[in-house]
Amino acid sequence: MRFATYLSPRDGADHVALVVDGALHGLPDRRLADLLAPDRLADAAERALRAPVEVLAEGTVLLRAPIPEPPSIRDFMAFEQHVVTASAALGREMHPDWYELPVFYFTNPAAVCGPADEVPVSPGSTAFDYELEVGIVVGTPGRDLDPATAEEHVAGYTIFCDWSARDLQAREMALGLGPAKGKDGATSLGPYLVTPDELAGHGGATAPDLGMRALVNGELWSSGRLSDLYWSVGQLLAYASRGTELRAGDVLGTGTVGTGCILELSAVHGADARPYLRPGDRVRLEVDLLGAIEAVIAPAAPVRPLR
Repeated sequence: MRFATYLSPRDGADHVALVVDGALHGLPDRRLADLLAPDRLADAAERALRAPVEVLAEGTVLLRAPIPEPPSIRDFMAFEQHVVTASAALGREMHPDWYELPVFYFTNPAAVCGPADEVPVSPGSTAFDYELEVGIVVGTPGRDLDPATAEEHVAGYTIFCDWSARDLQAREMALGLGPAKGKDGATSLGPYLVTPDELAGHGGATAPDLGMRALVNGELWSSGRLSDLYWSVGQLLAYASRGTELRAGDVLGTGTVGTGCILELSAVHGADARPYLRPGDRVRLEVDLLGAIEAVIAPAAPVRPLR
């Protein structure tokens, strides 16, 4: 099943839709987060096909993030290639604990953007970056999950872009905290929530085997595969749930696929070959079976001095 959240021309409000063959079958339900249990998703799909409130062609309506207001967003860094290359680019050695702890940080649920929303540069940044990731959306709540069965708690997958102000991030993390303002300006999600059954037959050792690509102004800059994850989806969920409860609608980012950001690419190709993003740039992120998000980079808001 493939679900979306869209702005309905019928009443000017957000609604949930089942997406089938390029058409949105609208539901009266306003929040996909309320439908994430497996039986409720199946019921929603049946209702959408049997008695949709409207049927609209994709491309004729504005899609929101599938979960516009997640209870929480955790972003991991679970691809080894990204961590090795990015660490070198930042002048750091690979920390051996990375192979013991699938670390993550919490980012800003209030900064979630839809799959076609403009994304402004973070105020004060001159090193603005995209990060090509996949989001894992929790359906069934749980605590202290077993890695062997934790994937049963997944409602679906979506494309996830962690927009990063690399210069601000580096300054913050040098102080022993963060990332904070280097990361919380925008997180793009979408265009769909794709349920695990849609990915059957694409299994990899740690995650579904899906191709991932990033294009900047129409030029292919990044490519990789979701199945290159070092830490499995089940392990990420288990670690996130250790000592706490994962809730329906929580989003877990996989972290950046290898070569999936400018920080890495500039270390490999040079800063002139892969410059950081500027206003007017168009970034398109694609993942097989999950669709694409496309954002135009907008100017930053002015920095208000603190002193």
